[in-house]
Amino acid sequence: MAASSLGQTTEINWDKLDKTKFYVVGAGIFTGVTVGLYPMSVIKTRLQVATKDTVEKSASSVIRGILKTDGVPGLYRGFGTVITGAIPTRIIFLTALETTKAAAFKMLEPFKFSEPSQAALANGIAGMSASLCSQAIFVPIDVISQKLMVQGYSGHEKYNGGLDVARKIIRTDGIRGFYRGFGLSVMTYSPSSAVWWASYGSSQRIIWRLLGQGTDREGAAPSESTIMLVQATGGIISGATASCITTPLDTIKTRLQVIYLLEVETLSCFSVFFLLLLHHVLRLHTTCKPVPI
Repeated sequence: MAASSLGQTTEINWDKLDKTKFYVVGAGIFTGVTVGLYPMSVIKTRLQVATKDTVEKSASSVIRGILKTDGVPGLYRGFGTVITGAIPTRIIFLTALETTKAAAFKMLEPFKFSEPSQAALANGIAGMSASLCSQAIFVPIDVISQKLMVQGYSGHEKYNGGLDVARKIIRTDGIRGFYRGFGLSVMTYSPSSAVWWASYGSSQRIIWRLLGQGTDREGAAPSESTIMLVQATGGIISGATASCITTPLDTIKTRLQVIYLLEVETLSCFSVFFLLLLHHVLRLHTTCKPVPI
């Protein structure tokens, strides 16, 4: 089976996609994945906003603290807000992703790139474009959910649900409060999405070649289980790659969105970056021990 033929077998173009099934099944799968992974988002967010005086400085200590004070529901703070806003965000993202990817593949055809390179470029362009389109809805949801995740933790304010957070944001900062860290979100998620989808598209094709697919035109088509395994492996590779690149920006963005420092009500991303850098330099200095000569 040729590489191009294999790509057509394992990928469905936008014009041939069953849109109703795509959105309904996609929303259901996304909700299920979110239920499973949401506690990790809560733990990650708490670790990102932890200060030097915070007792819980590891993932295990954060989990124990949440379970001790709030039980299992504490691991799902802000979940309702995320699901409510994430479904329309996901629809916008997936629509932009698939339409842009189809256009990008056609645009890149005359350049005669290798298949992994073409897949990386087309998927990367599509991922970045889709992320940019969805940020207008995603950022306000992100701000509200993160405030709910860290409420009562390390001195953060407590709220009575997502609507209470929204009212307090409007009262103190107006509409612009919902877009705190918007620029940094674009800087974080757009490259992250581009890297994820580029890695996902190219890694699958490389894996197929390693498995011997795409070199034998008379070979049998891969089984569904093999296709799923290759796609899952590609997802793991792309997720790890994107996380390594964007985690520092994500940490700065999270602090910018949820922290008020002393009497300062607004902090720029450069201020947050400088304060994080200063904190860790000072911590390194105070923990260094003299070496006997």
